[in-house]
Amino acid sequence: MMRRVGFDLLLVPPRVEASLWRRLLYENEKRCREQIFTRYRLLARAIARRQHGRRPKHGADLGDMEQFAYEGLLQAIDRYDPLRGIPFGAYARRRIVGSIADGSARMSESDATFSQRRRAETDRVRSLRRGEEDDPVAALAALVSGLAIGLMLEGSALVVGADGIDPRPNAYQSLEWRELHALLAGGIAELPEREAVIIRQHYEAGVSFAQIADLLNLSKGRVSQLHAAALGRLRRRLHGYRR
Repeated sequence: MMRRVGFDLLLVPPRVEASLWRRLLYENEKRCREQIFTRYRLLARAIARRQHGRRPKHGADLGDMEQFAYEGLLQAIDRYDPLRGIPFGAYARRRIVGSIADGSARMSESDATFSQRRRAETDRVRSLRRGEEDDPVAALAALVSGLAIGLMLEGSALVVGADGIDPRPNAYQSLEWRELHALLAGGIAELPEREAVIIRQHYEAGVSFAQIADLLNLSKGRVSQLHAAALGRLRRRLHGYRR
């Protein structure tokens, strides 16, 4: 127990956290909500992983449980009252565990097969689709390149299936990948604030578009638009590099 409390204190220094809550609740700084969420995101994921290990194999998958955990964390942030003297970590744990239990109970067997990964891929494709009036070849190229950048951001593009091909890149390819990733990192640092938050939360942490919308007080459609805009900026940056 002491080790867990110590981890929380190391993760969120009390003075920093107190400042975030004060600015969020009394000065209405909406950015603080996202910062609190990010600070406790690892806690939510850890609880989801523990709960997943206790569930039957045919139940909700880990990705789904992580989304339920994030939902509980968002609810905890919105309902927490620091004046009651209860540490937020302890308060959030109860909400997160309850959200995972409720979400898992709501899922039917068919829902469980439609995993978080499938939902994320569907959201990305819808975000990157262009209007029917656009050149279909250009639309397809934008869709493919956008999805490819998403894979790079996740790191999934570096994983090669067991098809008999040596997955280890040669020296030139390793340099190329390092340069591309450095270019992407620089591009993300230059994105407008909301676009950067969406890219970080979705690709680094696996937070769904729906929950990012809740986090930023936007509609899911607006998050989808900003996601497409961010990948468009990153795509143009890579295009300039290739030339």
